[in-house]
Amino acid sequence: MAANRFRKSLVPALCLLLFALALVSYTAFAGAGQRRAVATVTGAPARQDPVPVYTYRVVNAYPHDPAAFTQGLVFENGFLYEGTGLRGRSSLRKVDLETGAVLQSYKLPDQYFGEGIVIWEDQIVQLTWQSYKGFVYDRDSFALLHEFNYPTEGWGITHDGIRLIMSDGTATLRFWDPDTLAQTGQVEVRDNGVPVTRLNELEYVQGQVYANVWQTDRIARIDPQTGQVLGWIDLIGLLDSGNRKTADVLNGIAYDAGNDRLFVTGKLWPKLFEIELVLPLAYHLPIVLNHYTQN
Repeated sequence: MAANRFRKSLVPALCLLLFALALVSYTAFAGAGQRRAVATVTGAPARQDPVPVYTYRVVNAYPHDPAAFTQGLVFENGFLYEGTGLRGRSSLRKVDLETGAVLQSYKLPDQYFGEGIVIWEDQIVQLTWQSYKGFVYDRDSFALLHEFNYPTEGWGITHDGIRLIMSDGTATLRFWDPDTLAQTGQVEVRDNGVPVTRLNELEYVQGQVYANVWQTDRIARIDPQTGQVLGWIDLIGLLDSGNRKTADVLNGIAYDAGNDRLFVTGKLWPKLFEIELVLPLAYHLPIVLNHYTQN
């Protein structure tokens, strides 16, 4: 009984300590992160109900071609598939994860600026930036099967198992029929009511669309049904300052669903990273307090 009274007497002090730690965590991750988010939205008001801002832990770092201007990234059957950009240098590639070696490639005609890619069944779909044209390849041989047109810029593309989901640099995600490549719907992405623009490379991860936001170190986690941002991933500092001198922006997300592995890289980055997401302490607080008050 004495031990129980002593333990319960510590609860108020422990709660205060955890609250203080949570406040520091909230300020560091949510507050500072939200200030950086101003660059990703238009006319952003002060956030009243902030969503979680995740940080990261590096699990592995792999070699990545520093000449690859990464615009699209997919992991399938043990390999990475990558779409690269820049006119005269755009390509579709199959890449060995461990070594970064390019195992297979197809070079786009020089007039095209390659963008996002998605694998759908036995085909690969690749967008281009401002040519209003996409390409469909055989997944295994990279043989060009046919071309198609669309009315917007092409940025990123992924799928949810039913439909293709593409971005065009605005706050809009567009849904395409994977067989006809015709648009079937769209949703505007918003964070607390504010449109999130410059959505770039996309990846579908456990029911959410992960989207790079161009010229930032952040990834938005989006509910594709409503367009609501459910969380942010802050990847500031992922690539060290020495390598940043010759690298471009963060861009490229791939998910290994079979092993629950998340990969990220960037344009002209010499490394590709496997990361785990870290939730700020502020969002662990209710769980911790409940544990101690129940005991």
